[in-house]
Amino acid sequence: MKILGLLLRNFGKFQNQKLRFESGINIIYGENESGKSTIHTFIKGMLFGIGRGRGRASVYDTYSIYEPWENPGYYSGILRFESGGKTFRIDRNFDKQNKKAELVCEDDGENLSIENGDLELLLGGMDLSGYDNTISVGQLKTRPDQSLAAALKEYATSCCASGNGDLRPEQAIQRLEEQKKTIDKEIREALYERQRQRETVEQEASFVWREIHRLEEEEEQIRERIRQAERTRREQGEHKRLVDEIRPAKWRIHPLEIVIFLIAIVAAIFLFQRPLNYFVVIVVFLACTVYVWNRMKVGKDKNQVSPEEIMEEILPEEERASVEKLGWELERTVREQKDKQIQYENLQEQLAEMDVVGEKDQVLEKKRQAVQMAIDKMNELSEELKLRLEKQLNEEAARIVCQITNQAYQRIRVEDNLHMFLVKEGKRIAMEQVSQGTAEQIWFALRMAAAGILQEEEMPVILDDAFGNYDDERLKSTLGWLDEHKKQVFIFTCQKREMKLLDEMGISYHLTEI
Repeated sequence: MKILGLLLRNFGKFQNQKLRFESGINIIYGENESGKSTIHTFIKGMLFGIGRGRGRASVYDTYSIYEPWENPGYYSGILRFESGGKTFRIDRNFDKQNKKAELVCEDDGENLSIENGDLELLLGGMDLSGYDNTISVGQLKTRPDQSLAAALKEYATSCCASGNGDLRPEQAIQRLEEQKKTIDKEIREALYERQRQRETVEQEASFVWREIHRLEEEEEQIRERIRQAERTRREQGEHKRLVDEIRPAKWRIHPLEIVIFLIAIVAAIFLFQRPLNYFVVIVVFLACTVYVWNRMKVGKDKNQVSPEEIMEEILPEEERASVEKLGWELERTVREQKDKQIQYENLQEQLAEMDVVGEKDQVLEKKRQAVQMAIDKMNELSEELKLRLEKQLNEEAARIVCQITNQAYQRIRVEDNLHMFLVKEGKRIAMEQVSQGTAEQIWFALRMAAAGILQEEEMPVILDDAFGNYDDERLKSTLGWLDEHKKQVFIFTCQKREMKLLDEMGISYHLTEI
């Protein structure tokens, strides 16, 4: 990409300010407060837009700082650039009321869409973070932030694995982690449902078990009542047989009673004196006759039944009915007990089946293992390619450092989170041990090396007072490296040192004074 020109129609202090640029090194020279940083910000805003903050933060945000001093409603500008052999124009209006962004190909008049990513495609996929951490160096902002480390880590797999940056390992791993969380959730839900069902079956089994024991106790009680009834019936039968043995069933008067009567009459004759004994004998005889007559009369009365005989006939029937009822209850209890026992065994089988992992659980576990395996493989691949990128980045940064420090440092190591150290004569030197100027050169080398790796399209390098801590020799080396390796460079400066050194080195440049 090559920036051809700018039109600051209404931006900060500028109104209808036109600037034209060339290939190679462009020097934008001006005194302090002349607007160099405004132009730098304008280029960034034209490429990536300028958003407005909210609340108190909006007072000090970029939008408010560079809002036009006059006619803020015409907060706009144009940037022309060349990419892929064609010339394009970006026309933006930053005003919140009339905000718009247009991208036009000047060669054929085709209108492209910034919202759909056409500009990002022309910029080789570079985003705002990549811009700030590689090719654009602001005042006192030589050191890139941690977003560059994240971009390098992502690129480690994407570009090295696919060759074109289509693969995004961080996003892939994130999607796999989300998928794993979804599977874990399904497994937990299935486990909870199985546990809930198990608790329900266990509760039902416990209830059935108590019912079985209740029926067993009830069965024992019924059997005891039946045994008691049988004992009572046997005792009553034995008593009846005893009475029948004492008194024959066909005799109304027992022979022993007749013998007693005769003995009483004979005793009356001999025990009393005459004539009194005759009178006593007559009375005893009449009493015996009346007793015999009554006994004979009761025996003949077959139609009358005494209450005792009625009870003797009724009680056995009730006892038989009671025993039959107890038998029915016993049969019902045993049958119900068998049904409950079968139900309890079925519930125990269900519990045993629940202990066995089901087909659905096996499928979920296999899915989870597959996703975890994919995550592990992606991490292994990312780590392997990260080492490759680290080697590539170290080699490229070392070449740049070696040239811009005049061979003072020939090796550099960039580790995780952009932790860096130098190697000189076999000794490891931390960044904290070198001067501020050397540290800025190291950060500059890192930015340029990262830009060469991350960006498909070579972009202009924009440096805003970035050489304040460089000595003349190292600045000459840095300018020489830029002239040799970069197609277009913008150097914003308030000093003439860069121009003087370029003249001494015989390097041509395009000067813009503001």
